[in-house]
Amino acid sequence: MKTQAGLSRWGVLMLDTQFPRWRGDIGCPEGWPFEMVYQKVEGVFPTEIVKTAESLRQHEVLPLFVQAANQLISRGVHGITTSCGFLVLLQNELQSVLTVPVRTSSLLLLPHLLLENETVGVLTMDDAVLGHAHFLAAGVLPQDLSRLRIQGVSPTEEFARAIMGNQIQMNFDAAQKSVLSCALLLQQKAPELRHVVLECTNMPPYAKAIEAATGWQLHSLHQLLKASSAEASK
Repeated sequence: MKTQAGLSRWGVLMLDTQFPRWRGDIGCPEGWPFEMVYQKVEGVFPTEIVKTAESLRQHEVLPLFVQAANQLISRGVHGITTSCGFLVLLQNELQSVLTVPVRTSSLLLLPHLLLENETVGVLTMDDAVLGHAHFLAAGVLPQDLSRLRIQGVSPTEEFARAIMGNQIQMNFDAAQKSVLSCALLLQQKAPELRHVVLECTNMPPYAKAIEAATGWQLHSLHQLLKASSAEASK
């Protein structure tokens, strides 16, 4: 049942992970203005999802996510989201078969941001595989793809190593340093940026540090879910 707060219970499709989840991470239920209900998609790991569009399609993971989403819906959630921004590739497919709103990725914020800004940045886990197909799936118009400024974290540093390696431990300070380095590199390459989207749902714990270092206004799955909840309450 929807409350005055809109979509008051979000179901989160979680990859099969074990790395630490700090406040702000989609996998940490603390700090959200609505209830988060989790469902792990067993056997689907980060290395299988942080892929090019073609590679993800070859894995044929859609049925697994549909099954997990329906389990969440049976538990009474009002909307479905995911723990990885790369799953924007499944946005249309999931929404077409599920009975509740689906918001797979913070990348869905890009079309609106591009209406108001000449360029928009994206911080991602892997800029080598985050490509045009992901942005088009998010609703970005083909003519606007050149206005995006993309930067990935170093694959050899703590943040990517712990998450992509699905490690039990991750050093917060070292991970934050890696994400900050990524942000500063993007700022150096695109000093005109004012608005940046965090593709990776594991980056929001470092948002305050990024904003302090860059002066950017950051956008993440937090903003997307809050906006979707508010819109549903109207």
